[in-house]
Amino acid sequence: MVFDFLSWFYPWTKTLHILAVISWMAGIFYLPRLFVHHVEKGIENPHSDAMLQMMELKLLRVIMNPAMIATWVFGIMLALTPGIIDWFAVWPYAKFASVGALTWFHHWLGQRRKDFAAGTNTVPGRTYRMMNEVPTVLLVIIVIAIVVRPF
Repeated sequence: MVFDFLSWFYPWTKTLHILAVISWMAGIFYLPRLFVHHVEKGIENPHSDAMLQMMELKLLRVIMNPAMIATWVFGIMLALTPGIIDWFAVWPYAKFASVGALTWFHHWLGQRRKDFAAGTNTVPGRTYRMMNEVPTVLLVIIVIAIVVRPF
């Protein structure tokens, strides 16, 4: 089969996928918290505003974007590895939908960072606190889908 060579790399692909997911999730959990601080403390203080903008930009560009890309690349490689996924089960589609939602959330955070940089943020801290729960719910769905495979 065309993708049989991926079976040889499976342990490494899975390892790199897990490391990328951990890095991505760390950023996805932290960036909304930075936004809460930015809304509540940083805007009135130019020094804090500049520091928070730098932290947000570096977190997104240096950690989150590469980790998201690596998560997708290694995830696709795992999905193409023969014998790993039962395509007749529901769990791979639940995982894929949840990863798609995480990707949307990532881009939503990226747009909010641009709003802060432009001085046009209108989202209150409470909304960022509530949105910070979204990746937790998606992470629970993904882990249950992968480990338990209940459906």
